Amino acid sequence: MPEQLAPALADFLVRTLHEQQVRQVHVRALRLLTGGASRQTWSFDAVLEYADGRSEVVPLVLRSDPQGGPQGLMDRSLEYRVLEAAYVEGVSVPKPYALGDDSLGVPFFLMERVEGETIPRRLFRDAAYQPARGVMVQQLGANLARIHRIPVEQYDLAGLPAPQAGNSPAAEELNRYEERYHTMAREPHPVLELAFRWLRQHLPATQECVLVHGDYRMGNIIFGPEGVRAILDWELAHLGDPMEDLGWICVRSWRFGNDHLPVGGVGMREDFWRAYESAGGYPVDPTRVRFWEIFGNLRWGVICLNMTQPFLDGINPSVELAAIGRRTAEAEWELLHLMEV
Repeated sequence: MPEQLAPALADFLVRTLHEQQVRQVHVRALRLLTGGASRQTWSFDAVLEYADGRSEVVPLVLRSDPQGGPQGLMDRSLEYRVLEAAYVEGVSVPKPYALGDDSLGVPFFLMERVEGETIPRRLFRDAAYQPARGVMVQQLGANLARIHRIPVEQYDLAGLPAPQAGNSPAAEELNRYEERYHTMAREPHPVLELAFRWLRQHLPATQECVLVHGDYRMGNIIFGPEGVRAILDWELAHLGDPMEDLGWICVRSWRFGNDHLPVGGVGMREDFWRAYESAGGYPVDPTRVRFWEIFGNLRWGVICLNMTQPFLDGINPSVELAAIGRRTAEAEWELLHLMEV
């Protein structure tokens, strides 16, 4: 794959940057990054040679669809436009570089490569990240406020998932994941079915409808010793209740063992909420946030089932996809505790 990918990328960049007087491109250090079971992410350096003899090295990331991966996620062009809007509005994201064409055989786009770490356990453990541990909950709250204040109507975001007429954001998401569950579950999961019933009985009455990241959590954050550097993985963005993101980051699986700090293993809910509101976020409704945290654990259980389906169907032999399926039990265990309170 790298042998075929490198020249295709070089040719694409020459055509894309022709008006900037780029005459030749060399792709160096091309490598597939770990993580990302639903997308392929490649890192590389593009060496640009200009008509006047200058050269420049641009660190980039290729974001593309894998062959035989999970279906139903946002298409690359819309994800790219969402990333553009977030970048313009001051959210900490990689700079979007170019939207792809059909030259790679799969949808793709290019963005700036932001150096840093994404593995939460290193953040929690390594001495180098002690300064980050003291500021990340505030930074995460502030970035989330900027996301929720993006003026969607000012950008070309046609096709962004949104509640159907007559549905609240909560009812829309609940319907979507219940349909997914019934479509692909091979065996009964009584805890998930109980959670669907509990959530329908506790639907929030009042909800704003804004741009929601949809996967705002540890593991999708690039960080350094100074804290947050970039928010990644926008393919689940949609129009919904801003409290959804506040609940999702508190799902136990995103604490990676740091269970005493419910906000992604880095902070307390009240500090996160305070930072979010101070940066211009919507007024936090703890009852709605709790609803979305319970929904988040249910959603993660359904996603685990869905992620393992290509493996079970013989479409994709990825051991990573197969292993994710076992985590459904973790979500079920957490749901039992949360619904009991």
